[in-house]
Amino acid sequence: MLETIIEILAWIVGIMLLFCVPKSKRREAFISILVMQVFTWPLGFIVTELKLVSYPIRFFEYATSSSFTFEYFIFPVISALFNIYYPKERSFLQVLTYTSVIVSLLTIGEVILELYTDNIQYLNWDWYWSWLSMFVLLHLSNRTYNRLIA
Repeated sequence: MLETIIEILAWIVGIMLLFCVPKSKRREAFISILVMQVFTWPLGFIVTELKLVSYPIRFFEYATSSSFTFEYFIFPVISALFNIYYPKERSFLQVLTYTSVIVSLLTIGEVILELYTDNIQYLNWDWYWSWLSMFVLLHLSNRTYNRLIA
């Protein structure tokens, strides 16, 4: 029951985060969401098929073994906000800090879920793989996003 509530709350928070997108940037946000889905959807399948991570309680449990909520909605929405508010004219250290803070908050949330719920289980995985993969994916998404909107 707690896991289902967490899934529902994640969708509510994700929808609320979309309201942080200025009207003038909605098209770019939509492109960014689609770009991230291109990366996360297949990678989510690979991670679950290789038995690195498991999602015991999830929406669409018969359709997919990955987390539809995180892979297809939450992370792409966060990626859209990441790309829209990306500090383009900042130093390398500021960009590194910006990305590291976002990825660290996501990883902390994931570790809490892993420890206290059945929303996610690390099988042959550790938190630092999540941190590193999200860090790389956000930058890959940002580079792709910038090429598409240029």
